[in-house]
Amino acid sequence: MTDDVRKVRAGRRTVEVHRPGKVLFPGSGETKEYTKGDLVEYYRAVAPFMLPHLRGRPLMLERHPDGLDGPRFMQKNTPENYPDWITRVEVAKEGGTVCHTVCDDSATLVYLADQASLTLHRWLSRVGRLERPDRMVFDLDPSGEGDDFAPVHAAATLLAELLDELKLPSVPMTTGSRGLHVVVPVNGHDDFDEVRDFAKDVADLLVAGHPDRFTTAARKKDRGDRLYLDVQRNAYAQTAVVPYTVRARPGAPVATPLSWSQLDDPGLDARRWTIADAVDQARTNPWAGVLSKGRALGPARRRLNAMRG
Repeated sequence: MTDDVRKVRAGRRTVEVHRPGKVLFPGSGETKEYTKGDLVEYYRAVAPFMLPHLRGRPLMLERHPDGLDGPRFMQKNTPENYPDWITRVEVAKEGGTVCHTVCDDSATLVYLADQASLTLHRWLSRVGRLERPDRMVFDLDPSGEGDDFAPVHAAATLLAELLDELKLPSVPMTTGSRGLHVVVPVNGHDDFDEVRDFAKDVADLLVAGHPDRFTTAARKKDRGDRLYLDVQRNAYAQTAVVPYTVRARPGAPVATPLSWSQLDDPGLDARRWTIADAVDQARTNPWAGVLSKGRALGPARRRLNAMRG
């Protein structure tokens, strides 16, 4: 091995990491510098907590071969030169198929980090039932370019209360970017259209009660300064960032699961955790027991319809 190649043990395999000293996240006065080696070590450490959210799900990979200062490209199709031990799934698309990568083990996670896949985006359904999601996601996206987290906090609190009334469990996650995801486990009996329609009706009910604060308008020009309740990720072949994935932003922030009680932390924002401390948060198991059993949407739909009159 040369200084430009490091062997890393990940589960039952040893993976070669090339140019581990390559800077992927340049430092500045306010943020630390992180290398490819740092990214690999983070993903190897967080793998036990991240893999349950990855296994069996097609991925879209956000790759930055030259770091944040270089070009970015989104990779759906698995290159032919990927090792044969990496799981793949062939998915039909208009005019052909896409061979998505599936990350089923820590070695794959380390290999993807070596490929400068900074951020992993997953399907909300699994191999074998690709048309039946087992997750429903609400993406709370603040307007403008500022980092005011108060509207996100307010929207998440109100959404959680509404989901509680519908008797649907939910968990929050910082996106590592600007907002929050609220994730609901569903039982996989409904197709994407049905899940998205339900999520849209939930969001619309929240907007109806707070039309000056929230919106479901897809076009930015129609949102004004209102927070966007985005449910469009609940569609076939759409993706959402994976829990504990790194985001391509200065300082290497991480999309981090948290408990509802942590939402009230005055120091909380969407980039609260980075690769320096996200593993410590993961060890607290903030989503313990919530996602283990998906709920049926039929009873929740009847409750929602009653609320809507």
